[in-house]
Amino acid sequence: MISISELHNLKGKNALVTGGAGLLGSQISEVLAEHGANIIIASRNVESCEKKCEELEANFPDLNTCALFLDLTNEESITSCINNSVNKFGDIDILVTCAWSGKKNSWDSITNEDWNYDIEICLNGIFRLIKAATASLRESKGVILNIGSMYGHVAPDYRLYEGVPQDNPPSYGVAKAGIIQLTKYLASFLAKDGIRVNCISPGPFPFDHVINQFPEFKQRLCDKNPMGRLGKPHEIKGAALLLCSDASSFMTGENICIDGGWTVW
Repeated sequence: MISISELHNLKGKNALVTGGAGLLGSQISEVLAEHGANIIIASRNVESCEKKCEELEANFPDLNTCALFLDLTNEESITSCINNSVNKFGDIDILVTCAWSGKKNSWDSITNEDWNYDIEICLNGIFRLIKAATASLRESKGVILNIGSMYGHVAPDYRLYEGVPQDNPPSYGVAKAGIIQLTKYLASFLAKDGIRVNCISPGPFPFDHVINQFPEFKQRLCDKNPMGRLGKPHEIKGAALLLCSDASSFMTGENICIDGGWTVW
């Protein structure tokens, strides 16, 4: 009998979590660390990555961590990040693509430059990152976890954003829809190499400072959602662990919505 704890065991696995010190990325770093994986956290803010690594090591004394610089708009930076990860711990077993950056734009305010930047970070950069990591993932027969969004499935309701500076740009949903499709494509074309590729699409997980400053925005989000509330960052951990471990060893090309039911109506 294979126990669920065995299936969740990541001891000896090497996980590269891009954006792994952010709101949701930090939760993924934590759950992978809790189950034994070595953690490499990468983003443009190396200081925040280092701080998260220190926190993880304090909570999990046997853990090996590393903070690396990563700029998804720069091919040399991506190559360097992958090479440094492999040199530090060995081949990558788990790649989590959680890095994101962009402006809060509406259709009327977004510029060509804004659009290009968002697509560059949220879609093109993820393509380049996975492309650069594929050789290592082939060696490890590893797994890729992409981060989509509920707005990769449905359009934002414009009424939610009236009177608050939290507009949702068209580029964001377009990029996230692309990530979901890229997940399916890669699941097909990398299956022969033993690489599994899945995606999670978070729903409403706004930053605390946003909902504290704009309680009316929080209420609109809650009223819109079948479960009547916002997501708590730790609620992403279960699905992330599932898809990064052998608990999902017969799953690939899947996208799991963690959205409180947002996309069911």
